[in-house]
Amino acid sequence: MLSPTHEAIAAVWRIESAKIVAGVARMVRDVGLAEELAQDALVSALEHWPSDGVPDNPGAWLMRTAKNKALDRLRRNRNLDEKLEQLGHDLEAQEALIVPDFVDALDEARADEIGDDLLRLIFTACHPVLSTEARVALTLKLLGGLTTHEIARAYLVPEPTIAQRIVRAKRTLGEAKVPFELPRGDDLGERLASVLEVVYLVFNEGYTATAGEDWMRPALCDEALRLARMLAELAPAQPEVHGLVALLELQSSRAKARVDAKGDPVLLMEQDRARWDRLLIRRGLVALERAEKLGGALGPYALQAAIAACHARAATAQQTDWNRIAALYDALAQLAPSPVVELNRAVAVGMAFGPAAGLEIVDALQADKSLRNYQWLPSVRGDLLAKLGRADEAREEFKRAAALAGNAREKELLLARARAL
Repeated sequence: MLSPTHEAIAAVWRIESAKIVAGVARMVRDVGLAEELAQDALVSALEHWPSDGVPDNPGAWLMRTAKNKALDRLRRNRNLDEKLEQLGHDLEAQEALIVPDFVDALDEARADEIGDDLLRLIFTACHPVLSTEARVALTLKLLGGLTTHEIARAYLVPEPTIAQRIVRAKRTLGEAKVPFELPRGDDLGERLASVLEVVYLVFNEGYTATAGEDWMRPALCDEALRLARMLAELAPAQPEVHGLVALLELQSSRAKARVDAKGDPVLLMEQDRARWDRLLIRRGLVALERAEKLGGALGPYALQAAIAACHARAATAQQTDWNRIAALYDALAQLAPSPVVELNRAVAVGMAFGPAAGLEIVDALQADKSLRNYQWLPSVRGDLLAKLGRADEAREEFKRAAALAGNAREKELLLARARAL
């Protein structure tokens, strides 16, 4: 059992580690080195706090210690001219510890649209030079504060695999000389899309686990929502950031109603809406309003949030405005076409205009190779066939969907639907 001091250290580290890594990374311009120095500060805390007591501002203590270690490292390298030239602004940034206002001046000189160490860290961890899997792992490690073991458990892969993925990601960033700075101009929008994608991937894995025994992994949902809220604070002028926040808040509001007492899945139409979290719904609707007020056409996340808002505003499943949802899916399919969006549109069209209309869209997707192993295609087709009274065909589709499902709870749900026909 951990002592109260060690528990306090763990809690502070979970909250502050991303800020510390980000703050140090701005000095040393190397994410891997910054994490190493931040870890050194954590070791110092483990050495001193049990005897000296937890400081009044433990986060500031850790940050100061990590930056001091960074300064020591930079001073040791002072005679390496080549290194000093590469560091450029970083050597000036270290002086900001003595003259705090200098950091702000430096940021202004760099003309970043958004100036914040954490945001720089997010953009670095989600750099396109990394694979999607590497971006997710590195983001959870650096910004989510999750351990390698926790990330491996969340994604059901061996811990050494995640460890290697993170090490390779940091090495790739170093070898590619990815700058620790915000992209500018057109690059910002392009890179922001990558950042939002990673956060959304993390959330989706938590919302409906691709494999394992549990239908959901709430910790991943919470972490993604926390990151999205942080992005909204750091990038308040970006409508799609608020769109993503709105989407995650509204989706999260249904979390408790998505499983029953046994942990089995409860589909949207059967959920007890009294269990939906009203605070999260209000937060989601406010975020959506912010995205809309920033002007311009809604982006993919804001459109999906608008769809989620239709569900949130309906007192009962029967009162859902399916015509508006179908129209929103039409807009989403135009803006961000994909087979999955088309499949979701089929569900909405089936609810708004009848199962035959939805089935027509689904049947057109049957030849799409990208959905060959996607269990929701036969699942949706089975649902539409059942509504049309074609029970035998529906049963076979649900069985086919169950065979493709990787999640044990999801598989049982689909088999139960087949047995019920």
